[in-house]
Amino acid sequence: MKTKEAYLAEAKAQLDEWQRELNELGRKAGDVSDDVKAKVEQQIAELKARWDEGAGRRQEILDAADDQWDEIKDDAEEKWAKVKAGAQDAIDRIKSLFG
Repeated sequence: MKTKEAYLAEAKAQLDEWQRELNELGRKAGDVSDDVKAKVEQQIAELKARWDEGAGRRQEILDAADDQWDEIKDDAEEKWAKVKAGAQDAIDRIKSLFG
């Protein structure tokens, strides 16, 4: 069973990675045509929303008492998996727009 601390460290690492992706994709968006740029910006907004959702989930875990971890772990991991899948989908769609 993953500890609360290990889970939080993993979530932080994932959020940091998504932030780097957001920054890099935002820089690349400046080099594409206007119509592609609009699509990229829309997808970046979706990815940012996923980042915000992930950060919110991580904060919920941080705020939970340590003795509650066993009770909320499964739900937290299920929600995180959905956030992660949505973020990866958004990243893949953005990258596909760059060709």
